[in-house]
Amino acid sequence: MESKYLNLPDLIFYSKCYQQYSINRGVYNTIDNWFYEYGILNVIYRRIYILAFLSFMKEESNDLKPKKFIRFGSGGLTLKLTEFVTCYINRQEKGYPNIRTVK
Repeated sequence: MESKYLNLPDLIFYSKCYQQYSINRGVYNTIDNWFYEYGILNVIYRRIYILAFLSFMKEESNDLKPKKFIRFGSGGLTLKLTEFVTCYINRQEKGYPNIRTVK
């Protein structure tokens, strides 16, 4: 998703995420809230992390058919968010490349 989408109103941004990643609104809201509580308060940065997380999930779920929702199971979303933060955000703090590049 191109960076021009980062400033869209929330509903339109969510629609773009739904189209590209087949994510439902409840999961999107949970991801957004999780990153907010993690400390990413700036909406633009939070959206970059949301897109990076969804790309991370899409790569892990290569077997998804178009329009099939990404499923996490009970407690799975929090587990995947924690895994994502461990793999990408914490690596960044140690001097590894920044994940803030948006496709």
